Amino acid sequence: MDLIDRNILDRLAIDSKTTLKALSDEVGLSPSPLQARIKKLEKEGFIRGYVAQLDFAKIDQDHVAFIQVTLSDTRAEALAAFNAAVRQLKTVEQCHMIAGNFDYLLKVRTRDIRSYRIELAEKISSLPHVASTSTFVSMETVCE
Repeated sequence: MDLIDRNILDRLAIDSKTTLKALSDEVGLSPSPLQARIKKLEKEGFIRGYVAQLDFAKIDQDHVAFIQVTLSDTRAEALAAFNAAVRQLKTVEQCHMIAGNFDYLLKVRTRDIRSYRIELAEKISSLPHVASTSTFVSMETVCE
């Protein structure tokens, strides 16, 4: 991994659909060596995939809530059960194990507050070993 590889990764993170020609101009390589570097970065796992950035308001999924989750049991088996179950919830966009006074922080995306309340009551609170939750509703996404 050299400075050119890092520059390629930085540019692709901003716009993964840019053309090879445009990207080659930006990083100072001709298209063929650039394409070889990108393939190498993909093969070595530096690039795991490419995604579309969605307009969540247009697809009616722009309600964002962050949930602090505290578990009743934090032994390895309980953590594994929670991790497996939370991965199955389509509304959970991110899940992070936290070092602090709670165990997990979830980012949940739903249509509106009513949908969120149902998701919390019927699914999130029912995840294995959940003792308590605390919700913080996002008023605006400033950057992502």
